[in-house]
Amino acid sequence: MIRVNQEALKPLASKYVWWKTPEDAVSMPERVIAQVMNIGDYMDVQTLATQVGDDVLREVLTHAEAGQFNERSWAYWHYRLGLSGVDRVPDLPVRRFE
Repeated sequence: MIRVNQEALKPLASKYVWWKTPEDAVSMPERVIAQVMNIGDYMDVQTLATQVGDDVLREVLTHAEAGQFNERSWAYWHYRLGLSGVDRVPDLPVRRFE
């Protein structure tokens, strides 16, 4: 469970998790954070990084679910957070049906 200031995430939640109320969205902060990391504009990404810090961003990325990140964002955040080197980005998470 990620611990962040949910109140501070509400403006980002209302913009990036538009299908839920901000109150509902911030009850799962890792989803809001992943959504901003994936499709956020430059200023919102900078705001998020300042609010939650790199450790939380790493936590969200390393526990991402299938479909939360596109390839470009996946690669960017792995490089940005020091989780992989050039040409060593792990594969995107995939859904498995058993």
